[in-house]
Amino acid sequence: MERRRDGMNMEPQLVKSAERTVRILEALAASPDTLTLSELQQRTGFPRSSLHALMRTLVELKWVESDSVRGAFGIGPHALLTGTAYLDKDPALPFAQQTLEDLRAEIGQTAHFARRDESHVIYLATRESREAHHVIPRVGRRLPAHVTALGQALLAQLTDDEVAALLPAPLTSMTAHTITDLAKLTGELDQVRTRGFAYEREQGTPGVACVAVAVDYRIPATDAISCSMPAGLSPAEVSKVTEAVIRHTRALAATLRREGIR
Repeated sequence: MERRRDGMNMEPQLVKSAERTVRILEALAASPDTLTLSELQQRTGFPRSSLHALMRTLVELKWVESDSVRGAFGIGPHALLTGTAYLDKDPALPFAQQTLEDLRAEIGQTAHFARRDESHVIYLATRESREAHHVIPRVGRRLPAHVTALGQALLAQLTDDEVAALLPAPLTSMTAHTITDLAKLTGELDQVRTRGFAYEREQGTPGVACVAVAVDYRIPATDAISCSMPAGLSPAEVSKVTEAVIRHTRALAATLRREGIR
């Protein structure tokens, strides 16, 4: 970080065009549909003239695709190349993928591996239940941490003050069961720390429950393993899934530490 002559720290200055390019790509990635120039302007607040020039450049470089019929834009193939390169270079991912395979084989439910990204979690690997009728693509998906068991397991690695400073106000609501009160969330994180795993029921997706455990190979943990299951499973079945997630996640953490991966 730069320092002024009087010794005070200076905040890093962002390059405006680079920041706007990243914000455009993030807006397109977050949208389930393509966005018109007007919709992009509403979401980013950027001037139409500079937005138009940036979009033309991004389309030319194949980071963005143009839908000529609707006059809209979406993420292009070169964005995928960059995301894939991140996954290819992650030393923990091959071990995590094997853990997901083993977990799914044992309990038959969908298993996920995710990493905390500030106040969100990003899904890095998923193994869908073979009984799943509607497969939801998860890799690369980014969700608010407080609505997922994965995120709650990782937020519990932080202090209450760190959590309060990290999360936005108000907290995003995704279902009628989402925790949107910070005090209630703090109480839930206390329980996660005590029992060693996070459990949420229909907080992120109606009809779905999830249990998650942090992978303790970094301090604080940045990654977690979870298992999604139907919300109607019996307590005995949930207990069986929870025990399996804890056991496999602890084994993964031990392997990563033994391999020297940090």
